[in-house]
Amino acid sequence: MMDNARMVAMEQIEKPARKKRESIAIYAKIALDIAHRIVNGEIPEGKKLSGRSLMSSEYGVSPETIRRAFSLLEEMQVVEVFQNSGVRVRSTENAHKYIANHDNREHTGTLLARMRELIESHEKIERELFEITRTLIDSTERFTASNPFFTFECAVREDSGAIGKTLKELDFWQRTHATVIAVRRNGSIILSPGPDMYLEPSDSLVLVGDQHLRPLVEELLS
Repeated sequence: MMDNARMVAMEQIEKPARKKRESIAIYAKIALDIAHRIVNGEIPEGKKLSGRSLMSSEYGVSPETIRRAFSLLEEMQVVEVFQNSGVRVRSTENAHKYIANHDNREHTGTLLARMRELIESHEKIERELFEITRTLIDSTERFTASNPFFTFECAVREDSGAIGKTLKELDFWQRTHATVIAVRRNGSIILSPGPDMYLEPSDSLVLVGDQHLRPLVEELLS
C-alpha cells in the first residue's frame, strides 16, 4: 500500500484536480508525483526506480498503470525505460519542464472549461430573450386584436369652417361618434376639452374611436 508520504503527495496533486470539471487520469497523477519527487531531490538524477510491481504496490495501483506513468515521463525524457531492467531517472531539468507543461495544460483546460460555461450561459440568455420577445409580440397582437378602439389625430386647417365654433355647436360626437380626449394647441395639450371649447386654427384634435371614424371627423373639420 502507499506510504504516508506518498499519500500526502498524491493528495496535494489531487486537491486542484477536484476543483476541475474533469480530473486527470490516475497514471498521469502518478507521473506528476514522480516528477515532483525528482525535482525535490527525493529521487536523484541517475537513480534507478523500483520495479513496476513494487511501485504499483507503493501507489496502490496496477503495474499497467505504473507502466503508463513511466511512458509519459519517458516521452519528456524525464526517465529512461530499459527493457527488463527497470527505469532510471534521466533529467531533473526535464522533470521541471514536465511539471510546467502539466500546469500549462491544467490552466488551459480550466480556461476552456470556463469558456464552455460562458458559451452555454450566453446561449441560455439568447434563448430566454427570444422567448420573452416572442411572448411580448404575441401579447401585443392579442391586445390589438381584442381592442376595437385606436387613437388618432385630425388637424383643423386654416380655412376650416369649424374655426370659432364649439364642439357642441358642431354636434361633434353626434355626427362622428369619435371622442375628443385632448387638443394640441400652440405647443401645449388641453386634456378632456369640454363641449363649449372653441376651435382655433391649427388645433389638432386627439380622438379615440373606431378606425372608420377618421373620414367623418376630417369631413366635419374641412
